[in-house]
Amino acid sequence: MDHVEAWEFGRTLRRWRDRAAPEAVGVPAGRRRRASGLRREELAALAGISADYLTRLEQGRATAPSTQVVESLARALRLADAERDLLYRLAGHVAPGPDVVPSRVAPSVQRLLDRLSHTPVVVYDATWTLVLANAPYNALMGDTTGWRGLERNAVWRNVARLPSRVVHTPREQAEHEARLVADLRLTASRYPADRTLRRLLADLAAGSPRFAELWDAEAPPPAADPSRRKTIDHPAVGSITLDCDTLLVALDDLRISVYTAEPGSEDADRLALAAVLGTQSLQL
Repeated sequence: MDHVEAWEFGRTLRRWRDRAAPEAVGVPAGRRRRASGLRREELAALAGISADYLTRLEQGRATAPSTQVVESLARALRLADAERDLLYRLAGHVAPGPDVVPSRVAPSVQRLLDRLSHTPVVVYDATWTLVLANAPYNALMGDTTGWRGLERNAVWRNVARLPSRVVHTPREQAEHEARLVADLRLTASRYPADRTLRRLLADLAAGSPRFAELWDAEAPPPAADPSRRKTIDHPAVGSITLDCDTLLVALDDLRISVYTAEPGSEDADRLALAAVLGTQSLQL
């Protein structure tokens, strides 16, 4: 990506930001708003990047946006497929094809997520790499916005035993890890040409003896988790037991996990309190 390409990328990004209706991408418009499109800081927040970096991108001073950044911008702007592909090309990347694990959140799926804006929701791709987590999820489970690289992969977070608010017995944890690795093996068989996936597998094997053990064993995965219930140990409100339903978006090979509580229950009250406290903390 040379300086001319960087300038064209920035010009296109500015034009699409200016045309994006705030209410169409989940941003309250407000009465005193002058610009019809998104403010720079609003797009940066939606895409999970800094406003300073977005400024440099729009001004053509940042010449190497990663595919993750490009995908995040396309998702935040709700770009159609053709426009998303153009943004990839302007950034000097080849748009993902059918042989690459998709991380695309289609506008129709994003509209569904918008309707769950007050419910904890997290989205993973087929490698169990985090695509997005909404504010209630971050309030419930802990802030994910600072995660980078392997930290964003749920397989790694589990086999490396990184801190988690989800409560598992040792047996439940071992079976959960085995299920994740077995699912990742199926993903690898569907996308044998994906270089990013191959690199992920190499990093997991090099960094975690537990992952290498599970991968090499090729044992049949444990039976599906018999319970949809998850217990979360929240630092401010204590134990919360929730229903966790994971939905598969077949066309885009995404996993969407949704956390809910029985209305009127103590868990529902604790979940609501956790959302309020967590959202206030994340805004400070």
